[in-house]
Amino acid sequence: MSSCRGEKLAGGLRVASSFPLCQPAGEPSRGKMRSSCVLLTALVALAAYYVYIPLPGSVSDPWKLMLLDATFRGAQQVSNLIHYLGLSHHLLALNFIIVSFGKKSAWSSARVKVTDTDFDGVEVRVFEGPPKPEEPLKRSVVYIHGGGWALASANGLLLWLWERRGPFILVYFPEQIHDVVRATKYFLKPEVLQKYMVDPGRICISGDSAGGNLAAALGQQFTQDASLKNKLKLQALIYPVLQALDFNTPSYQQNVNTPILPRYVMVKYWVDYFKGNYDFVQAMIVNNHTSLDVEEAAAVRARLNWTSLLPASFTKNYKPVVQTTGNARIVQELPQLLDARSAPLIADQAVLQLLPKTYILTCEHDVLRDDGIMYAKRLESAGVEVTLDHFEDGFHGCMIFTSWPTNFSVGIRTRNSYIKWLDQNL
Repeated sequence: MSSCRGEKLAGGLRVASSFPLCQPAGEPSRGKMRSSCVLLTALVALAAYYVYIPLPGSVSDPWKLMLLDATFRGAQQVSNLIHYLGLSHHLLALNFIIVSFGKKSAWSSARVKVTDTDFDGVEVRVFEGPPKPEEPLKRSVVYIHGGGWALASANGLLLWLWERRGPFILVYFPEQIHDVVRATKYFLKPEVLQKYMVDPGRICISGDSAGGNLAAALGQQFTQDASLKNKLKLQALIYPVLQALDFNTPSYQQNVNTPILPRYVMVKYWVDYFKGNYDFVQAMIVNNHTSLDVEEAAAVRARLNWTSLLPASFTKNYKPVVQTTGNARIVQELPQLLDARSAPLIADQAVLQLLPKTYILTCEHDVLRDDGIMYAKRLESAGVEVTLDHFEDGFHGCMIFTSWPTNFSVGIRTRNSYIKWLDQNL
């Protein structure tokens, strides 16, 4: 059907006006719709290209993990752009993005009282459950959250330590360790334990990722501190990062680009932690900082020799990456690499043998898998009782993803396994 405008003349002749010319009704609308469909298809294709990454079939909820990873990558790329433009440091920008979406207010419930306070100047969040009639004193977990050093039972007490990573300042190694040591020492004071009705003989130090690193470092320091009257009963480390000397362990090679923590991102976190030069990142990725000609690394090399510390089921066909010549300047400028406070895996055996019963959770699809397994082996060799809890379908950070829409089956299982171990041993 067409539509024409015209003027009627004598004899019934109709003459069309100059414009618009006769055209099919609705043609402009169809053209716009066609353009919109093409644009929408292109946007969907671009989004799919950005989101999709190849993942092993054994990882938990792969499509959901792709979407989660795309969100993280987007936040990191925005923060990197802000850094490149000189507007802010990328960690401050990333921290702002994460806190804007992720940090929740201290909401209490009928079963758990939640309060924000500070222990000797360190920001903490305290979760308190009601005491049991048969157990007037509570069990307690001091938990240090992860996040690259920058970023429970209802009848117990959970003390959550925020790493110092406020939106306006940056701090570097060893300030984070000083913070958690200071806050934990404050908590262990008799008058503070009495205030929170905590059993001094039932306290655990725990943390995930970088928080697991700090928990392990704190545990080692406390075993050597004669001034402490109250000792830790347990330590529980969740996919901890424990060394920065070998970025080519089998798990680093296997999971080089696996979400949520690709190798490049982990190495960059280390450089940020030490306030190092970003020019070092590529050299560290190929182990040039611990080559055979770097004398400073020779003394600790055996303590992270994965060919002897890892079972064959994890080494598979991977080969060690040991450079003959490298870049000695990196270790010279970043001696923190060889400090057991940053790399608990390389601590002396005399220190390890003093540690309490330990729980270590590792995930197959995680660059840090072998850090945790090697630490478990070294602790066992030192006579420490260790529970190594490995999840074949797990990925880095999975334990915090237990609520919709970012709920993963492995997240729920890791959380339940961790809490079960605490309940049975604390």
